[in-house]
Amino acid sequence: MKLTLKIWRQNSPKEKGAFKTYILDDASQDMTFLEMLDALNEKLIAENEDPVAFDHDCREGICGSCGMIINGRPHGPGKEITTCQLNMKAFKDGDTIVIEPWRAKPFPVIKDLIVDRSAFDKIMEAGGFINTDVGSAPEANTYPIKTHKAEEAFEAASCIGCGACVAACKNSSAMLFVAAKVSQYALLPQGKVESLQRAWNMIMKMDELGFGSCTNTGACEAECPKGISLAHIARLNNEFIKSGFNKLFADKH
Repeated sequence: MKLTLKIWRQNSPKEKGAFKTYILDDASQDMTFLEMLDALNEKLIAENEDPVAFDHDCREGICGSCGMIINGRPHGPGKEITTCQLNMKAFKDGDTIVIEPWRAKPFPVIKDLIVDRSAFDKIMEAGGFINTDVGSAPEANTYPIKTHKAEEAFEAASCIGCGACVAACKNSSAMLFVAAKVSQYALLPQGKVESLQRAWNMIMKMDELGFGSCTNTGACEAECPKGISLAHIARLNNEFIKSGFNKLFADKH
């Protein structure tokens, strides 16, 4: 396939970026999207040009680091896939593909298609943990959990923190990410110790870092590579209200 690639190039966070156009003559439909970028970089290196910087690790849809906007969509065309899982069969010979990094204030561009997503780490540090005794594994029946609760918690825990929800949201909201991380603990008995502070602390940190508010457009769920449901945001709101009442009562006493 012959492709025209319009790729965002930016040398550093403080420099202005711009789109640059490249022609790739020998792309194969058997390639993944990242393999296509590998082929482009091999060509650029051979021509003594700076290769395109992009993030990746596992290339198996697990690590969440490969995120980029492809033709206006986080992770590109397709449903419930990451960029590394996107196959070039989704494109045709002669196509023009526009590739850019996540566009969100809390995710500053480091270089080209790589953004700094450490804001998610800070949200997790604010409340995405549990206190538990260490030692040998507890007896399996110590914490009886209903099957549907365990399955729902597992769905929430499948969030890979890629940032597609933020990139898809017109407000750059991180509510689906925070909701998934709150939900995976709120549904299980192990997460009850911090439950009255977790949602409050994580949402306050989200706001502090500059993420926008949720207006329930549903773009986050539509573009989430793990198909995480908006229902988790409803649970987050419920947990946040409980946290607020607890904080109000604690402040008065």
